[in-house]
Amino acid sequence: MDKVEALSVFFPVYNEKANIETTITKAAAILPKVAKKWEILVIDDGSTDKTSEIVRKLIIKESRIRMITHTPNRGYGAALKSGLYQTKYPWIVFTDADGQFDFSEITKFIEKQRQTEADLVIGYYLKRAVPFYRILISKVLWELPVFLLFGLKVRDIDCGFKMISKKVVDRISRLEAERGPFISTELLVKAQKEGFKISQVGVRHYPREAGQATGITLKVALSGYVDLLRFYRKLKKR
Repeated sequence: MDKVEALSVFFPVYNEKANIETTITKAAAILPKVAKKWEILVIDDGSTDKTSEIVRKLIIKESRIRMITHTPNRGYGAALKSGLYQTKYPWIVFTDADGQFDFSEITKFIEKQRQTEADLVIGYYLKRAVPFYRILISKVLWELPVFLLFGLKVRDIDCGFKMISKKVVDRISRLEAERGPFISTELLVKAQKEGFKISQVGVRHYPREAGQATGITLKVALSGYVDLLRFYRKLKKR
């Protein structure tokens, strides 16, 4: 496979001391094989464990690793925005730092983009390693309303493995979601409205082997619905 000219990768992170070194080390080993120039950006969203300390040690060894720290914790949406707006190369890939994705599958995203000339390539779970009730809740209580309100039909809105052209980030209106889970929906809906092409690719998802999932609390979930309704009202006024 021909290498991408330049690629930015970022990881949103919160209290992942058990996984972050392995996640970054694996990515740093794979990126030279797929990109001529590359960078890794870690968005430490107010971790209270030793996550940032571990990342700082890795930065000393590899200058292409950077870190942005939020103090205090601001939420997944804020972490995604920091990554999207602070990366520097024409293509951006982000994925979770908990080890539940295989970063080597980045080749699937690159190949799909070249085949389809898509502006965004978003992952969907081939089989999600979470309890069935969580999948059902996501489909019925989140993805169905999003489809009905915005006509966004993708297999997994919130799959945490995506590849995006920097021009998409630069052209759509600034993302607003901060604390709740609305950020991925906002990104995709805005990209769709601007006419950007979205392609999808299946990725494997593995059980978490270390650390503890923070999950979505009721408060965070409710804030996602607040963001969704606020965004819908803004679109209706235009």
